[in-house]
Amino acid sequence: MGGEHTPKAVGIVWGLLGLNTLGSTGAKTIVALPRSLIQMVTMGALAAAFALALALNPRLRIRASAFVFLLTLLLVPSVISSADLESGLGALFRCARFALFVGTLWLLTRWWDGSVTFVRYHIRMYFAVLVSVAAGLAISPGAAMPELYGGRLVGALWPLTPPQIGQYTAVIIGLTVLLLLGRRTDGVGAAVVVVPSLVLLALTHTRTATVGLLVGLALAIGSLVLTSAAARRLFAWAVLVATVAAVGFASALRTWFLRGQSQENFTSLTGRAKVWDALLAAPRTTAEQLFGTGLGDKSFGGLPIDNSWLAVYNEQGLTGAAVVAAIILVLGGVALLRPPSLPRACAIFLISYVAISSYTEAGLGDASPYLLHLALAASLLAAPAADTPLPAPAVPRRRVPRWARIER
Repeated sequence: MGGEHTPKAVGIVWGLLGLNTLGSTGAKTIVALPRSLIQMVTMGALAAAFALALALNPRLRIRASAFVFLLTLLLVPSVISSADLESGLGALFRCARFALFVGTLWLLTRWWDGSVTFVRYHIRMYFAVLVSVAAGLAISPGAAMPELYGGRLVGALWPLTPPQIGQYTAVIIGLTVLLLLGRRTDGVGAAVVVVPSLVLLALTHTRTATVGLLVGLALAIGSLVLTSAAARRLFAWAVLVATVAAVGFASALRTWFLRGQSQENFTSLTGRAKVWDALLAAPRTTAEQLFGTGLGDKSFGGLPIDNSWLAVYNEQGLTGAAVVAAIILVLGGVALLRPPSLPRACAIFLISYVAISSYTEAGLGDASPYLLHLALAASLLAAPAADTPLPAPAVPRRRVPRWARIER
């Protein structure tokens, strides 16, 4: 498999996986879309992704991957906790969806070779989503920035929340900047992606995405400073700009982060802490502590949990939380052991971003954009497969006439 060309259709599979993880809930769209129709589209995208991946890899040639193996293990507590139907038939449906998602990733591991091929797929996929967000803003600014969300940018053509849009913008900004540093794209191409994405990120007013972008980029660029002069220059300029901004715009930055909220509301993370306390205080049986209550909609008492670790604990128990922790630790450990390179820097950015976002966003225990980010990191950290040497053609023995043979 070494040096094997990646078919263009693999990018389509990756895009279909991204479409499946967009979700079916969010802001009201310009044209009302029934939730059943959105779910049909997203689930159809996952089924199509699996079928296309299977068609591209009919011999089921896969590569060993600790990440996908751990995701497969995560299916065990998911099925055990969902089997008693405490969370309804929807839990088993989500298990089947998760299994199909993991199965598609297994089929794609054939082309995970440590190159930035899947990074380009990732950027194109989410940039297409952001184009739809920008189109909705242009068509109906009122629907795209409703008062219900405090005037923050939402998806007006497809139901997307401000945190979702903030996540997509932050991820493609970070990856594009790193590609520019690694000279895998030019300045014009990078500007086409980064500039409008920064505008959309500012309009979403998403704190988690902004912090994740800044910290993730700092760690990723820091991993390149010993081997890249461009990374050293950018790092120095970033430190200078950050210092000036912290000193000269401290008040404005504080106002932006408070987002019009009171200090108490900000401290409680917009009410999230109350949901977390109630979840941890709820009585649980031993089985529920170990395996959870089954895959659900990442809510507790009708309110969103907004924390990946507590959502996993609630739905997949301590067993699921241990597997998710192993995923982050394994990916982080492998990234630290790799020599400095552009793929390693991209992986460090993605792992850092997901780890930071996991505190205020849910999604590490089920098919989600966060698991897709980590799958991309795993593909970047995969060691290139060794080329299998072609067998040398057999050299035909030359026939020597009897009269020319030397008798011994």
